[in-house]
Amino acid sequence: MRDRILTLLKKEFIQLFRDPRMRMVVFGMPLVQLMIFGYVVNTDVKNVRMAVLDMDRSARSRTLISRFEGSTYFKLIAMAGSTKELEDFMLKEEADLALYIPPDFSSKIDANLAAQVQSIINGSISNLAGVAAAYTNVIVEKYSADVGQERLKRVVATLPAEARSSLPSLQAGVDLRVRAWYNADLESRNYFLPGVLALMIMVLSLLLTSMAIVKEKEVGTMEQLVVTPLRPSEIMLGKTIPFALVGTVVTVIITAIAMFWFEIPVRGSLLVLFLGVVLFLGSSLGIGLFVSTISSTMQQAVMSTIFVMQPVMMLSGFAFPIEDMPVPVQILTYLNPLRYFLVIVRGVFQRGVGLELLWPQYLALLVISIGILTASTLRFHKRLD
Repeated sequence: MRDRILTLLKKEFIQLFRDPRMRMVVFGMPLVQLMIFGYVVNTDVKNVRMAVLDMDRSARSRTLISRFEGSTYFKLIAMAGSTKELEDFMLKEEADLALYIPPDFSSKIDANLAAQVQSIINGSISNLAGVAAAYTNVIVEKYSADVGQERLKRVVATLPAEARSSLPSLQAGVDLRVRAWYNADLESRNYFLPGVLALMIMVLSLLLTSMAIVKEKEVGTMEQLVVTPLRPSEIMLGKTIPFALVGTVVTVIITAIAMFWFEIPVRGSLLVLFLGVVLFLGSSLGIGLFVSTISSTMQQAVMSTIFVMQPVMMLSGFAFPIEDMPVPVQILTYLNPLRYFLVIVRGVFQRGVGLELLWPQYLALLVISIGILTASTLRFHKRLD
């Protein structure tokens, strides 16, 4: 049995790497995708383009504007001279945010009245609009608090010395200190790249294995495999092991690039990570082999793989939180191996957790891998019959 499987493995490796285009798909495609995702996929909102119409032109309005300029989140691109000019900046999408300061801004503050400021945000990009609105609120609220403190100090200054000494401190009673764990710099790259690693492993393994058996049928070598002493389970092993080894090698390369090129921290054990890779490869290779057994041509296999990958990615929690999905869809995600592997990858990369917390994910991947590989073998045996 061992000699038969080794012979089939040798044949699979020769067939896999003798085509330069296939070598490019196996090694070139993951690297290109990693570079694109590493530099392009970024949800951090910085340098929001801002145009300002300051109708007050006072020291107070300039102080407010300087608060925005001093923040790393906003970039002042223009000072508009009229409401029409301010509207044009937004209409031409030259600015993401427009700030309008009315002419009575400083006079109302000096009169201890509420001064109004209008912020207009381009809502076409909802993520940017939401974050920009939150940043604007923080800056304006801090400025408003400072104005309130200034007013209070002016009032206190008019009181007699005896009355001032009996007043409580004017300092704020709550001092909030915010600290982020696991991703202290709040870099979205540290969150997305581990997920990209999982996606690329699945895409590569699905594409390769979905064409494994179909290709034998198209080139006419399936009949030769059938008349050999190989059992259906041995053929499936011979088709699975080469792609598992290739997937593992590609995983090592991608992980090294993520760690040393993009400087993504890995706080957990690499052994724990690669144990998850092995189980995840088992499930994804099983899905690819099952697609291959139900396809008659390579074109059908590729189209079926694309059809499978889209819902797998959407229902994995890679881009959209599973908790925000409808309950029936959440139940459906329990059949998705990518869901469990993303928890493992992000847990090892970001939080440094081990098997003591991730064992339910490993168990789920093991069950899915055994189930789908068994179904693929039975399906292949039925096709041979």
